[in-house]
Amino acid sequence: MRSSILSGVLATVLFGLGACGGARTPHATTGGALQLSKVVLYRNGVGYFERGGKVDGDELTIRVRKDQVNDLLKSLTVVERAGGRAVSISMPLDPRSWANGAIATLGPGSGSLFEVLDKLRGTEVTLTLSNGNSMRGRILIVEALRPDGRPRAAGDTGTEDEQDYKVTLIRDQKLSVVRLSKVAGITLHNGNIALQFQRSLDATAGEGMFQQVDVTIRLAGKKVNDLVVSYVVSAPMWKPTYRVVLPETGKGQALLQGWAVVDNTTGEDWTDVKLALTSGAPIAFRYDLHTPRDVLRTDLSAIGTQRRAQVSVGESGYNQPAPSPPPPAVEAEAPMEEMSRDAKQGAKKRPAPAKAPPANRPSKISGAGSSAAKKDMESDADMPAGDYWNNMPVGGAVDADALSRSMEARTRAASISGLTRYDLDENLTVPDGTSTMVAIINAKVEGEETFLFRPGGAGQGYEANPYRVIRFKNSTPFALESGPISIYSGGSFVGEGISEPVSAGVAVTIPFAVESSLLVASNLQYGGDEMRLVKIVRGVMEIENFSRRQTTWEITAQQPRTAETTLYVRHPKAGGSFTLVPRPAATEDLPDAYLIPIRLAAGANTAKLEVIEQTPSRSTLSIWDSRSLILLEGILAQGTLDRTIRARLEPIVKLRQEVGKIDTEIEGKTRTRGELDQRAQETRSNLEAIKRDPAAGALRKRLGERLDQFAKDGDKLGRELVELQTKRTEKKIALEDIMQNLELTPKEPLAPKK
Repeated sequence: MRSSILSGVLATVLFGLGACGGARTPHATTGGALQLSKVVLYRNGVGYFERGGKVDGDELTIRVRKDQVNDLLKSLTVVERAGGRAVSISMPLDPRSWANGAIATLGPGSGSLFEVLDKLRGTEVTLTLSNGNSMRGRILIVEALRPDGRPRAAGDTGTEDEQDYKVTLIRDQKLSVVRLSKVAGITLHNGNIALQFQRSLDATAGEGMFQQVDVTIRLAGKKVNDLVVSYVVSAPMWKPTYRVVLPETGKGQALLQGWAVVDNTTGEDWTDVKLALTSGAPIAFRYDLHTPRDVLRTDLSAIGTQRRAQVSVGESGYNQPAPSPPPPAVEAEAPMEEMSRDAKQGAKKRPAPAKAPPANRPSKISGAGSSAAKKDMESDADMPAGDYWNNMPVGGAVDADALSRSMEARTRAASISGLTRYDLDENLTVPDGTSTMVAIINAKVEGEETFLFRPGGAGQGYEANPYRVIRFKNSTPFALESGPISIYSGGSFVGEGISEPVSAGVAVTIPFAVESSLLVASNLQYGGDEMRLVKIVRGVMEIENFSRRQTTWEITAQQPRTAETTLYVRHPKAGGSFTLVPRPAATEDLPDAYLIPIRLAAGANTAKLEVIEQTPSRSTLSIWDSRSLILLEGILAQGTLDRTIRARLEPIVKLRQEVGKIDTEIEGKTRTRGELDQRAQETRSNLEAIKRDPAAGALRKRLGERLDQFAKDGDKLGRELVELQTKRTEKKIALEDIMQNLELTPKEPLAPKK
């Protein structure tokens, strides 16, 4: 019963309010009297759009897609070519802010008709009954009923099939009651309530993506205004794709070609527009400028009534400071001029070819409008089908020269605040809802085909194999964005790869295949505790401690190489302050690794390279530290040590060795004296145990004599220790005097002899 009641009544309600849904088509991003003239697409999801034209009157209205109005408000610029100015910009409030105040029960998956009517208490409506009669009045109450017609008590809910409701209307002094199941239609007489319903339905149905907002720009100055309007709104990022043709000899001139895939989803055709593509990483974000924001404020209404003035005696001040001068005016900075460099490439564009190759032979790969392609296709059109393959160049149809002639990239490079922009020389037309490929690069670059090994290998099953790579320097004025790169060699496709963004003038390595004929292995060893003397100042030695990491890379080929082969190893950096010692020749630095070349000679099938990384850490060391004597003795053991440094270090080492010998003697005699004291203590304990035994007289005599001897030996050791301590003090004072007056700073840190 409930479902049939709601469906019938709700259908009537929606019909009475006006259809808010229905099929809709996306509107254009903007519209109006101004013609779109320039589009700049970025890689961060925004686009710069520029329009121009003449407007009659003092107002310009631009229709903007609601989902893009915030971006437009951030960036909208209006320029009058003849010197006029825009006075103000106005638009309606965000419809969603109205929808927030609409009836919440219309939310998806929640609410029912009786709840909607109950929320509308006090609203005037007309109820059309199923028998054709009608009732008009303000909704007083909506109650749930039992099947017998009595009102249902609180908490008493029946099953959904038997549920019915009673609606009570009041008009003047008359109350009218009707069951909701008898109502076939409802008419609202409050236009504001109906508007809230419509906007709530628009928000629920996702109207925001298609709804448009009218932005009105009020102008001043003239009746006819020649305007340029620009703004930045969200737009699909342009997508690059590249092709590289390897040099025939493995090293030399490689062909680099690039295209940009441009998507037009703005809802309008881009007709004869100036298109530019920007690479780099500009920052762009969303910010809501359209929705009103309420700020919670403190209510101070009562302060005026609670305040009471108090009588106060006036005073005169002394030494009052002079008023501060106004701050100096800040001059506005001049706008930065765009720097551009012309890098025109390719020949002038010619009409498309009138003839095509015969159907029984493949078409040559060529770009639309290429003059070389037209010439080739016209000559091929008259060629007998059987002679086509016999007259094909040895390198195939997709060699570097043929591909270079088949493409025309007419772009200019411009550097703007760290970004690189591709400016197309000719205007472009991109229909709405389509994607277009635009040629942007067609240039020769220096490159080579070689090998690259990354730790972990070239993938599952190829853990010990390197990649086959193309290395080239981006000598074009354009920055290469990250995108797929197809690699060609010998007239055919040999693989594809992808790279990070590559700035102009930077070398890049692109893996495109796996080389299974080469194996790479590594052996890692750690070492440390090597010390070097940096300087000695007033008895304090400054030293360098080194930790070492040694990696041995080994390349093995299945068969001896016919020519010298270079393999680059991507060696991970140890981190911290580790550095390469020594640095292998032609090593390149990456953010987290080194790119180190290893050369496999012609006729050989193995090659090794040791990569040593070490890190120094400086600390101070006292001359009395045992490690200092080891370090100084190792330095003096060098046969090439400077004579002046040797003459200054030898007395220090000699005295330190003598003190070390005395310390050894003191340690030995101290240990012996300790043993004597322990044995004497044991003897005293034994004498104490037998002192009352009359039969132990002889034993007491022997123990007494032994105790006397222990005492004599102990006294002798004590005298010797005093002498040694005295001698040590003399040597120590002499050594400290030398060290106190010594300042030694060698040109290079002194390392001990290995």
